[in-house]
Amino acid sequence: MSTDRFGGLPLGTGAIAGAGAYVLGYVFTYLLVGNEIRESAANQIVQAVGGQDMTYQAVGWVFYNAHFVSTVVDVDVPFFGGSGAMNLIAEAEAFSPILYLIPILLLLGAGLAVGRRTPGEQDYGDAAAAGVTVVAGYLPLAVIGAFLVQVQSGGSSAGPDLLLGAVLAGVVYPAVLGAVGSVVAFATQSR
Repeated sequence: MSTDRFGGLPLGTGAIAGAGAYVLGYVFTYLLVGNEIRESAANQIVQAVGGQDMTYQAVGWVFYNAHFVSTVVDVDVPFFGGSGAMNLIAEAEAFSPILYLIPILLLLGAGLAVGRRTPGEQDYGDAAAAGVTVVAGYLPLAVIGAFLVQVQSGGSSAGPDLLLGAVLAGVVYPAVLGAVGSVVAFATQSR
């Protein structure tokens, strides 16, 4: 029996696995699209007019887009003003749809790790409940991350949809995929 259990659930193990999945997801996304974003015309124009390098924020937008969380843009520029939601993976040819697999595979792996570290489950329901604990690590980072990659300048802003970032990326993805990973661990471990 693990000492990190809370109400019978491996909360500490799940939190560590969830946080690890989030951090690795952002890092892998950065490694795959960071150079493309850094060298993009839009980023270079922003830097040329005195703005900051927006690479880490734009990578964050792509990472949230991989969870199907839209990037909300509200531009207050004459003759270009407006707002809208976009998914850079779906709309930019430069980004591969394979990016959608990053959070899926990492969260399945986190659930699998939780399931392997908590062999006391009696049935598939217990295993699924144990896997849901990855939300404890993923949700706080998903909420904080969604705020950190917001960009505001003058009257313009861009960033992931904060509500979807919390609900879809922070709760639904880790709960479902963590549970599935833990159930797979339960089903495949020798009894």
